[in-house]
Amino acid sequence: MIRYTLQCDQGHRFDSWFPSADGFEALATARQLDCAICGSTAISKSLMAPSVTPARDKTVKSEAPERPLSTPQNETEQALAMMRRQIEKNSDYVGVNFATEARAMHSGDSPTRAIHGEAKLEEARKMLEEGIPVLPLPFLSGRKTN
Repeated sequence: MIRYTLQCDQGHRFDSWFPSADGFEALATARQLDCAICGSTAISKSLMAPSVTPARDKTVKSEAPERPLSTPQNETEQALAMMRRQIEKNSDYVGVNFATEARAMHSGDSPTRAIHGEAKLEEARKMLEEGIPVLPLPFLSGRKTN
């Protein structure tokens, strides 16, 4: 695994892990990387300093404490994390059955409740055309992440 500091075309910087340098290049070329702040898919590597521990003195500690990448780094990430907790707390996760559940509630075949899950882009478009109110969430379900 390799950790890169990335930057979008709007100047936002963030870190991400990749299986290899080729893995980063493949995702960047396919525009499958996006900025956590603005959503831009124009992502490039930013200048970064490697984290190297001196070989002779293993007792030297980093000046900055290590924290998991899942820890929100700024106000925007904190707001997104809070929104995610609220959505997951106050709605039912229906997974890939999202479109089926949303249609059943819209037609009155199922009781109305707050749900979240996954739908393909084309399926979401069809639901919007049918008058079913749906919107994308700015995060993946916790069940879909490592």
